[in-house]
Amino acid sequence: MLVLFPMQEQSDDSSEDEAAGDTDMDFLRNLFSSALGLGSAEKVLDELTLDGVARYINSGKCKNIICMVGAGISTSAGIPDFRSPGTGLYANLQKYNLPYPEAIFQIDYFKKHPEPFFALARELYPGQFKPTICHYFMKMLKDKGILRRCYTQNIDTLERVAGLEGDDLIEAHGTFYTSHCVSFCCRKEYSLEWMKEKIFSDDIPKCDKCSSLVKPDIVFFGENLPARFFTSMKMDFPRCDLLIVMGTSLQVQPFASLVSRYCSSTFTFLSEHRDRCKGMDFDSDKAYRDVAHISTCDDGCLALADLLGWKVSYMSPSKDAVLFWRRCGE
Repeated sequence: MLVLFPMQEQSDDSSEDEAAGDTDMDFLRNLFSSALGLGSAEKVLDELTLDGVARYINSGKCKNIICMVGAGISTSAGIPDFRSPGTGLYANLQKYNLPYPEAIFQIDYFKKHPEPFFALARELYPGQFKPTICHYFMKMLKDKGILRRCYTQNIDTLERVAGLEGDDLIEAHGTFYTSHCVSFCCRKEYSLEWMKEKIFSDDIPKCDKCSSLVKPDIVFFGENLPARFFTSMKMDFPRCDLLIVMGTSLQVQPFASLVSRYCSSTFTFLSEHRDRCKGMDFDSDKAYRDVAHISTCDDGCLALADLLGWKVSYMSPSKDAVLFWRRCGE
């Protein structure tokens, strides 16, 4: 797939639209390449299983792991995902009298009717939930010196709570960590603590400089993704030698297109579903790199940690406990 058609370097001043368009072209090139059996494929796993992935990581050849994660890694912490029938966030927004569920994250609707969003933010505000096994597994990858970056769709900041820092993260859909005035002429920045005080005092946050609305720096529908998302993916993905995807439906662009930018050897999918990975080959006679481990995200991380020889002592986040990882034998 992408091994067969290496991505051309782009200049740093390319636009976000150009970068997103390139991801689509990369996907199409590799889709046709795979279908036609063109090019040569480098196989780095001795078998296309989680055991093979573990042996690859332990071989010392795997030095730049990228994790792509979505809402599914936080559901065991008690945070609903977006699209699960009956339990997902969009299925339970009737009380806000929205014209349609997605309106709560629509920038134009927010500017006219901010109340529903801030009511929801009060329910889901960062600090009320604890990280999951997945979050601490990624922290373990960092501690081992093999995590290049975590690309996350989540806005719950649990990656940061687990110990990942700003340079470790590409918060593709933004974060509650900072907020800004929505006025283009102002754009004053506010802290997590300031926003929390406003939300839990039932005040609609207003800028103390110009009185415009203040919005957490999460990406609403109708807004651009952070510029760092586009600049970092051009540096990170050509160097990636293992891509781990967890807890994302791969339905939202351009985040989902990151898979098609993947230019190296091995792809691992830890989730309850695998049919979302278009262009990946898990089963055919030509399969050479892609591994699907079908389980809950937490169970998948525990299984991989066990195969790696990393022992985990775990108590439910609801018991206010912290996950503690250590190398077996230490």
